[in-house]
Amino acid sequence: MGRIRKSRKHSRRTKKVWQLQEAKARFSELVSEVEHGGYQTITKNGHEVAIIISKEEFENLRKPKNTLLDFFREAPYPEVDLEIERTDDLGREIDL
Repeated sequence: MGRIRKSRKHSRRTKKVWQLQEAKARFSELVSEVEHGGYQTITKNGHEVAIIISKEEFENLRKPKNTLLDFFREAPYPEVDLEIERTDDLGREIDL
């Protein structure tokens, strides 16, 4: 039977490594572990093939870090007066 190994890293989040067949057999337990704040790694034939994270963590990863406005507000040279203008130039003509 497969084993669950705890990571050697000491962190707030738990990390366990599950062999695929054990993850399938104990899926409810795996989901419970994820819900309680730890990501879980699935291995197949000794190779890591998947990471399972909570929906909350997934949503946090999908959120943009900053908006474009935040980016410009945090620019290192706020004293630079940058004026961006559009030209009326339509580009070059192309024969089709």
